[in-house]
Amino acid sequence: EYALLQNYPNPFNATTKIKYTIPNVIANEVKQSHLVTLKVYDVLGNEVVTLVNDELSAGEYEVDFSASSLSASGIRNIVSGIYFYQLRAGNFVQTKKMVFLK
Repeated sequence: EYALLQNYPNPFNATTKIKYTIPNVIANEVKQSHLVTLKVYDVLGNEVVTLVNDELSAGEYEVDFSASSLSASGIRNIVSGIYFYQLRAGNFVQTKKMVFLK
């Protein structure tokens, strides 16, 4: 079944790992892939970054989220606080909270 695990470490300073699982889905005897998105949002609901936006087959996945590389590249000014990460795949949607400390 689908699973979105708590990021580790949490709270985090520079980087954290986010793990998730996509299950096997068989339709008409054909294994199906899923459009999977994994996004990070600030406490106001603004999208900070899209970590995954791809068709993925069943399996276990791990993504590194580096807040320092985002602010260093000028994508967004990352400040200490609460952030949310959300996994969407098929009809599955789950959101978890993480804490970033500078």
